[in-house]
Amino acid sequence: MFMFFLETQPLWVSGAIIVGLGTLLSLVGLVLVRRCVDVRILTSNNELAGHKFATIGVLYAVTLAFAIIVVWGKFADADTIVAQEAGAAGNLFRLSQGVGDKSAALRSAVANYLKAAINDDWPAMDRGAADAEEIVGAEGAAKEALDSIYSTLVSSSGQADSAVLSEMLRQVDLVAHSRRARLIASEGAVPNLLWLVLIGGAAITIGYTFFFGAESLRAQALMTALLAIMIFSELLVVVGIDRPFSGAVKVGPNALAAVLADYGLPPR
Repeated sequence: MFMFFLETQPLWVSGAIIVGLGTLLSLVGLVLVRRCVDVRILTSNNELAGHKFATIGVLYAVTLAFAIIVVWGKFADADTIVAQEAGAAGNLFRLSQGVGDKSAALRSAVANYLKAAINDDWPAMDRGAADAEEIVGAEGAAKEALDSIYSTLVSSSGQADSAVLSEMLRQVDLVAHSRRARLIASEGAVPNLLWLVLIGGAAITIGYTFFFGAESLRAQALMTALLAIMIFSELLVVVGIDRPFSGAVKVGPNALAAVLADYGLPPR
């Protein structure tokens, strides 16, 4: 629940909590250790601790890189899904002339779908409407518009060329498939278990630096702070793009709105 809160906040809020507070706690931990443990004892363990820290750092770096690759891949896929959905809707507009007197009804149904997707789907995904009942409730208008598109095409089977009708049905299937994929993609890609490993790994990696002994506490504090900023900044990247349709960094409905604009239709 806390991670969902961070993922849906403005970037400066998430950054202040993750990077700012995380770095501050790291420095507080370092100062507490230096007050409780004599620096000569810490210095005597520098060589052994350095070898172990190298292993810990590599293991955590691999885990963090894996998480970033996963969320970035999902974010890029979400952008592609929306573009595909918009492209299929645009094709339906272009092919609508092939259904005779049903052309106006088909164009109206496609426009209604795009407006419902922009005005209903996107706010629901931004809120993180993951629960099945909430998603069904939020997507009623879009579902009705899709049903209207299908029914218009089926009822025009006697007026449209079979090849054109077949292609239009393929395009509306692509719209429906893309929409379902978009709704599914609105959920976070990082499971709770991986979040536990990422956060715990950050604490262990940074905490390990507390047990090195540098003669200058300021120098060691600077090194610890820089390491903390680097690690927490990368965690902020994961948090920022984990949910492709929520938070400060997200995929918007611009591609769908552009289709409506191409045909002089308002997005609402």
